[in-house]
Amino acid sequence: MSQQKPPVVPGQVIQLKIEGQSHTGDGIGRVNGFAVFVPQAVAGERVEAKVTKVKKTYAHARLQKVIEESPDRAPAPCEVYEACGGCQLQHLSYPAQLRMKRQQVIDSFQRIGGLPDVEVLPVIGMKEPWAYRNKAQVPFGWRKGQVVGGFYAPQSHRIVDIETCLIQHPDNDRVVSVVKKMARELGIPPYREKSHRGCLRHVMARIGVHTGELMVVLITNGRDIPHRKALVEQLRQAFPNLRSVIQNIHTRRTNVILGKENRVLWGQPVIHDYIGPVKFAISPHSFFQVNPVQTEVLYEQVRRYAALTGKETIVDAYCGIGTIGLYLAGDAAKIYGVESVPEAVEDARHNAEMNGIDHAVFETGAAEEVMPRWLKEGIRPDVIIVDPPRKGCAPELLDAAVEMGPRRLVYVSCNPSTLARDAKYLAEKGYITHEVQPVDMFPHTSHVECVTAFEKD
Repeated sequence: MSQQKPPVVPGQVIQLKIEGQSHTGDGIGRVNGFAVFVPQAVAGERVEAKVTKVKKTYAHARLQKVIEESPDRAPAPCEVYEACGGCQLQHLSYPAQLRMKRQQVIDSFQRIGGLPDVEVLPVIGMKEPWAYRNKAQVPFGWRKGQVVGGFYAPQSHRIVDIETCLIQHPDNDRVVSVVKKMARELGIPPYREKSHRGCLRHVMARIGVHTGELMVVLITNGRDIPHRKALVEQLRQAFPNLRSVIQNIHTRRTNVILGKENRVLWGQPVIHDYIGPVKFAISPHSFFQVNPVQTEVLYEQVRRYAALTGKETIVDAYCGIGTIGLYLAGDAAKIYGVESVPEAVEDARHNAEMNGIDHAVFETGAAEEVMPRWLKEGIRPDVIIVDPPRKGCAPELLDAAVEMGPRRLVYVSCNPSTLARDAKYLAEKGYITHEVQPVDMFPHTSHVECVTAFEKD
C-alpha cells in the first residue's frame, strides 16, 4: 500500500492554528493531522505561514503573518532576533517562557520516562533575565569585503554581524566590537571555512562577574597574528579590567571552537570568579556555568536535595573543574570527584587547594570505570551527584552508581529528554524520584536545566 503524500508542498502559503510549542520553541500546527513547525509562532495563535521544507511526517514553515495574536506574545527587543540563531524565545513573554519550559519537562517525563506521577515544580526564573552570559564565543568571517563577527543564522554557518547581544555581559560585547574594529583597521584577515585560509576564527570573551576580571581569547588558524602587539595594546587600553589575552591555535577543519594549544600573549593564563564563597580559576578550556546568578540558584537546589549534615561522603561524577563538589565541601566529610578530561582534573585540584579544601580528591578517568574501583577500595558514598552532558548518563555509569548503594543520587541535567530516559532506567534499578526542580539558566533560549533527587525505593 503506498504511503499517503504530505498535504503540503514547499512554497505553499497556509493558515494554521498553533496548538503548542516544540522543545526548541517552535509553534506546532496541523494540516489534516500533519504537523507543521513554525518558528516564532505562539501557542493559541492563528497564523499565516509559508512552507519551507517537507518531510514524510512533518513540515517546516516560515511565519508570515499573525492573524490572531496570543496574549503571551511579546515584542522582541533585539534588532537582529529574527535573523540570529542565538535566541529562540524573545517573542514570548518571560512568564510564558517559564511555563513552556516546565511543560517541556512534564512532557519528557510522561512520554519518554513513562513517569506521569513525578511532580515538576514551577521553573525558577530570573528577576532580570538579560545580560546574564559571562562567556561569548563569536565566529569571525567575511561579508562583501568586510570583516564581520556575530552569531550564526539558524541552521547555517552564515554569520549575522552583531554589535550588541542583549543576553551577553556588556564587556563581552565590547571586546568583540574592539577586536572587529582592529581587524578591519589593521587588516587582520578572518577565517574562511571553505578555503581553510585566513587567521581569526573566533573571539572568546570571559568575564568574572563577581571579580570583574576579563579574559580575551583569540582563536587563530595558525601561530601568526598580523599586528599582534598593536591588537593587544588596544585591548589593554580599552579594558582596565583586562587580566588575560590568550591565543588559542586551532588549525583543524572542524566545527569545534577551541584547539588544544594556548599561548599567553599578555597577563595571566586564568581569570577568577566565585560561586558563593568558593573561588575558581577559569582558563579558556574550563567548563564554568555561563549564568553566574542562576548557578548559585542551581547549586542551592543540589544542596537541598543532597540533604547534607556534614558527615557524608560524596561522589561527584562528571565533576569538571570541581564546581559542584567544592561548592558543597563545607557540608560534607569527604568529596570524590571523577572527570575524563585531565586538564579539568588539574583545575579541580588547584581550585581545592586555592580554597583550602583538603578533603576533596579528584581523579582522571571515565566515571563508570573509576567508581567500581573506588567501591572495591571500600569507598561507599552517601550521596552521588551526576551532571552529565546533553546525551545524559551512560547505563554503565548508572549501574556503577547503583552498585555503590548511595541513599540518594542527585541528578543535574541540561536535557529533560535524557533526564527522563535515565529516570526510567534508575526506577527499574530501585531508585525513584518524586519531584523535579527546573531552573532557567538560559532565558530567551529553549534550554532548561533541572535538578532532581533519586532515592532507594
